[in-house]
Amino acid sequence: MRQFSLEGRTALVTGSRTGIGRAIARGLAEAGADVILHGHRDDLDEVEAEVLGAGRKAYRWVQELSEPAVLGGRLEQVLDQHQVDILVNNAGIIRRAPAAEHSYDDWRAVLKVDLDAVFQLSQAAGRRMVARRTGKIIMIASMLSFQGGVNVTGYAVAKHGVAGLTKALACEWAAHGVQVNAIAPGYIATGNTASLRRDPAREAEIRGRIPAGHWGEPGDLVGAAVFLASAASDYVNGHVLAVDGGWMAR
Repeated sequence: MRQFSLEGRTALVTGSRTGIGRAIARGLAEAGADVILHGHRDDLDEVEAEVLGAGRKAYRWVQELSEPAVLGGRLEQVLDQHQVDILVNNAGIIRRAPAAEHSYDDWRAVLKVDLDAVFQLSQAAGRRMVARRTGKIIMIASMLSFQGGVNVTGYAVAKHGVAGLTKALACEWAAHGVQVNAIAPGYIATGNTASLRRDPAREAEIRGRIPAGHWGEPGDLVGAAVFLASAASDYVNGHVLAVDGGWMAR
């Protein structure tokens, strides 16, 4: 359907080297978008090949997102070189520890990447989208945008912030033709959940609570991302879409 086509669009996907970001980058390319692939180190060969294999252009942006003093200027360079029609704020880190032992350094490390950088990226790209009166921003939220979690205090706070930022920006920018929404993945088999999946008791506990009966895969998020990046979602604003196998329904 043409309503879901991304032909003629350029997407910037942060954290597109592996996992969810890689799947979304590939999916947007298959829907017709050229893709700016971001990673904190330059090992983007595999996802680049997938984008090129879909017949689209691929560009690389290697940048550490935990450096706010330099991020802004380097991002503006990217935005000067490319008209970013779709921004996917996917990059994130997690630090696991009981709250009483969660170090301030870990707290700040998580907040810098998972919330501060998301604001900087959204503000810079969104400013230009507002001026053009068109654009799509997709945040990658979490089940911990709704819940507190266990042993992930900084991450839960950051992801609650991402949900709030999604709604705040939508309220300001919807009237200017810019849709800001979020996808909240359930328990997905990625590097961030590897430690949970290695723990037999915890893995079984989580899987047992998912009505679908199994963990999700990164590709399960692609349909939602293409929808939110396309004209099909032009009247969707400030929504946090759970793709979770039914986790939030239970």
